[in-house]
Amino acid sequence: MARRGWSATGVDFSPRAITIARRKATLAGVKAAFHVDDVTRLEGIEGPFDLVLDIGCLHNLPDGGASRYLANLERLLAENGTFLLYGFFKGPGGSGPGLSESTVERLSGLLKLISRQDGTDRGRRPSAWFTFQRPQKA
Repeated sequence: MARRGWSATGVDFSPRAITIARRKATLAGVKAAFHVDDVTRLEGIEGPFDLVLDIGCLHNLPDGGASRYLANLERLLAENGTFLLYGFFKGPGGSGPGLSESTVERLSGLLKLISRQDGTDRGRRPSAWFTFQRPQKA
C-alpha cells in the first residue's frame, strides 16, 4: 500500500511479523508505521483510516475478542471508509476458528455490505472476501 502512495499502518501481535514487515518496507524504500499490538486493544493507534484491510484476523477471534475488534473498527474507520475482509467460515456445527454468519450480520449492522465473493480457502474451507463501507453520518 505504501508503494502506491498510501499512508500505511501495520498491526500484528507477533513481533517477528512486524520485524519482517519493517525490513520489507526499508528494502522497498517506503515509510510505514508498524505496531506490535492486539487488535482487540489498539490503544496507541489513532484514526480515522480510509481503508482497513483484514486478511485472516477476525476469523480467529473468540466472540468477546470479536466484539472488541468491531468496537475498534468502528472507532478507527473513517466515514465513507472501506473495510476489506477475508476470512474463512467455521467448520461443520460451528466448531473451531472461523467467521460465523452471525458475525457477518453484526458487521452488516455497523457497516454497509458492498460486496461478498464466496470461495474456498486453499480449495477446502468455505471462505469469502467482503467489502464494507462505513456510512456517512447524517
